[in-house]
Amino acid sequence: MSVTEELLIEADRLAVELGHADPPTLLDVRWRLAGPPGRDDYAAGHLPGAVFVDLDTALCGPPGPAGRHPLPDPGALRAALRAAGVRAGRPVVVYDGGDGMAAARAWWTLRWAGHRPVRLLHGGFPAWQEAGLPTSTAVPTPAPGDVEVRPGALPVLDAAAAARLAAADDGVLLDVRAAPRYRGETEPIDPVAGHVPGAVNLPAPGYVAEGRFPAADALRARFAAVGVGDDRPVGAYCGSGVTAAQAVFALHLAGRPDAALYVGSWSEWVADPARPVATGPTPGG
Repeated sequence: MSVTEELLIEADRLAVELGHADPPTLLDVRWRLAGPPGRDDYAAGHLPGAVFVDLDTALCGPPGPAGRHPLPDPGALRAALRAAGVRAGRPVVVYDGGDGMAAARAWWTLRWAGHRPVRLLHGGFPAWQEAGLPTSTAVPTPAPGDVEVRPGALPVLDAAAAARLAAADDGVLLDVRAAPRYRGETEPIDPVAGHVPGAVNLPAPGYVAEGRFPAADALRARFAAVGVGDDRPVGAYCGSGVTAAQAVFALHLAGRPDAALYVGSWSEWVADPARPVATGPTPGG
């Protein structure tokens, strides 16, 4: 199985696997930064057998000084995953509304917690619909899972480690927010505009388009253009660690499973006024 096949599954292939005697566990993680909750979308129609898991309350900790989407409490995460029927060693497929961000954060969280295998439905719920595959409004009652949560299976950056990586000559810290936010021209969510000094801007459309990922070679070329080489440590951050999880997912596709996520991201960085803030179009401002 290729790296891509270990991480992504197309709708038609998923439909086949769901017909097996022991199908993968399906998690619907549709989510919006602002607007109606994803649970409303789930109630209107979802993949048959899928269980809704809320990104904000089940897969992340409560917002605060550690950011708007901090790491979850391991015990709380284990309870949420077991309630969704996640079993040790059993494949999981996650999907969202199509942009791939919430699904990537769900993928990252399960992998960080030590669970494998986990795949992302390529193109999310819209891809399933476009393939003409059936949906359901029935809410399943899964048998309780037995998954264990063992934090640390994927690398994490805290604020100090993010600062060191951004300042290192041999490392790259990617800021994957829109360029005006990186440059400090606007900040629609957090109280301070700008970026971590030394971080390099690569807005999300540079490596994913409408939830669809290009081939591994194209991803490697795109990351290489901003300084990500095979032997340079790399991490990513965004506003609160959701879009950046998608960047880490893309880096895995490109052959960099060592890519680290700054989970707290900009929302944590600016929570401490002592941390430096850079502005302008180049690393460091």
